[in-house]
Amino acid sequence: MAATRPAPLTPEERNAARMNPSLNRGLYAIAIGLRPEGTREWNYATNLHDRGGMDDRALLAAADFACQREVWDRCINTSERTKGVIDVEQRFPMPFHDTVLRKSQDIGLDPAYVYGLIRQESRFIMDARSGVGASGLMQVMPETAKRVAKKIGLPGFRPSQMSDIDTNVLLGTSYLSMILTDLDSSMTLATAGYNAGPGRPKRWRSTLTRPVEGAIFAETIPFNETRTYVKNVLSNATYYSALVT
Repeated sequence: MAATRPAPLTPEERNAARMNPSLNRGLYAIAIGLRPEGTREWNYATNLHDRGGMDDRALLAAADFACQREVWDRCINTSERTKGVIDVEQRFPMPFHDTVLRKSQDIGLDPAYVYGLIRQESRFIMDARSGVGASGLMQVMPETAKRVAKKIGLPGFRPSQMSDIDTNVLLGTSYLSMILTDLDSSMTLATAGYNAGPGRPKRWRSTLTRPVEGAIFAETIPFNETRTYVKNVLSNATYYSALVT
């Protein structure tokens, strides 16, 4: 299912991205904590500076530049804009590899599934925070984090620890595992529960006249955001299953 990888970037293509003033301004702004401003500058460089935006090769080079600087959301979003070529490994990077694999495997989760969820939740931005207060790689709500920390016996947990990668992934994977157990190990139902709360998939499932497979259930989800979220997470997980080692 994986697309054929494009030809490697040439030194000239890489250098053109590294020397692009707008890309550099964008990355600098993000580095000093001005992410919205940096994102706008980056998007101007890739989408608007040249008529029609950058071509595929320039987009791959810009995405590679962001990847090398570990600005993962710009890496992914820029790589996703290519049309004629697709670099799957660039679109589906695996930051924090050892932590994600270890925590996933320790708790019995498929690392590809966890990576698929993190990619959708935060684009691997460690300090990501949602409008309702969810934080970190796995976008765990403060009250959920406290509840899970207590249940797994994490001593002395403080909400400020959610900015720590190990703690965030530990609590996020633990919560996901709890939802999976409660929802009959269905990844579709658990993914919906992670986004909309674990009680809602149960109610949605109870309205069906007969059991249906996961892909069909996803189409019945009444919340547009959750329906799209579930499809994206499971699609991500499929790609990651071919990449995780």
